[in-house]
Amino acid sequence: MSYCVNCGVKLDPSLKYCPLCNTPVINPHDLSKMQPVSPFPKEKGQVEVVRRKDLAILLSVSLTAAGLCSLLLNLLVFRQHLWSLYVIGACVLIWVMSIPAVIYTKLPIYLSLLFDGLAVMLYQFLIGFNTTDHSWFFGLSLPITALCTLAAILFAFCLRKISSAFLMKALYFFAEAALLCAGIELLIRRYLLLPLRLTWSAVVCSVCGVIVISLITILSRARLRNAVRRRMHF
Repeated sequence: MSYCVNCGVKLDPSLKYCPLCNTPVINPHDLSKMQPVSPFPKEKGQVEVVRRKDLAILLSVSLTAAGLCSLLLNLLVFRQHLWSLYVIGACVLIWVMSIPAVIYTKLPIYLSLLFDGLAVMLYQFLIGFNTTDHSWFFGLSLPITALCTLAAILFAFCLRKISSAFLMKALYFFAEAALLCAGIELLIRRYLLLPLRLTWSAVVCSVCGVIVISLITILSRARLRNAVRRRMHF
């Protein structure tokens, strides 16, 4: 004989509810067999994805507002120097770099990299506009940025037009790394009016040269290439 857990009245074994208070009859031995009820809903919902157009409008308006606010503060309150150019340049740089991801996804990667390089050059020019000597921009910063932009475009061209296999990517990377380091050192030495020769970049070129030769050897031998791919899982 069992008892009601609410009012204590004796219950017949066949009863499912207490006849006095209508409380469900629960057998303590059956509690372990009961499945716990999850506190979370069983149906899985999905939040509506933000449209790319709306995100582009929000990003453009936010960056424009940030640039205009900094410009007004600079002109009306903090007038010591044109510090707002740094903020405006950063806003332009962020907006240009977000074009292929948010604003216009069909933009060719070559144009995207070119616009990124031009945006970086513009930002550097705005920084140089606040300095008394602009020679560092035209003599050093601008050529190095142009060289890096050209290297990025060339790398993208090799991936799109030649081959995008992993070993070929590594070959492009190390070959361009050697050329880029050599070009940067020569540009720095030209700006400093030093003799045009390789010093620290020669070490980088030597290491990259060994890797490039090894990769060319692997790529030229089919059995060696397949063995490397199997062992490296790519």
